[in-house]
Amino acid sequence: MSTKPGGGDLDTLEPVIDAVQDGIRSAGWELSGLQKTTSHHYEGRWAGDSTRSAYLFFHRPEGPDWAELDVFLDETSRGLSGDFALVVDGKRLGALGDARALLADLSRLTAGFLPDGCQRPLSVRFRLEHPDDTPGSASTEIRFKLRIPEVAIHAGGRVLTSLASATASAFVSIVSDPGLIPFLE
Repeated sequence: MSTKPGGGDLDTLEPVIDAVQDGIRSAGWELSGLQKTTSHHYEGRWAGDSTRSAYLFFHRPEGPDWAELDVFLDETSRGLSGDFALVVDGKRLGALGDARALLADLSRLTAGFLPDGCQRPLSVRFRLEHPDDTPGSASTEIRFKLRIPEVAIHAGGRVLTSLASATASAFVSIVSDPGLIPFLE
């Protein structure tokens, strides 16, 4: 048992993985994949540090197939951290219009669903399959993220499970919202 503030029981990566999986599954998502890595840093800023990370991938059995939920969890000498991400395949770059308007519209969409008080990064990635392709044909990937607050990890498994469930449910709401439709292929 931890001596962390709040009596948290999340001292290592494995109970964090379990708490997150329990919460996300309770919101109707199924685990698609799990990858764990261990890194040993022998040079530079992280000389002598070890990092253990986990990547979890979830899908909803009833779809849509253009959206998935990804989780990144990290255990370092500085503690545990992570984030949840709703990953959505968007329209081709040429069909999305002005990038400023795109980010403003997507930001408004997340504000209605993801909890205040948490960091909620938003990113849009563009990818050309071949350098000779026209920029307008680039595929897009929209990522709605929620960073796991340190306080949730310190509070223990029940709190983290609740946060994971609430976030996964919010992601279902974003996917179902008509405001997302203009950004989809």
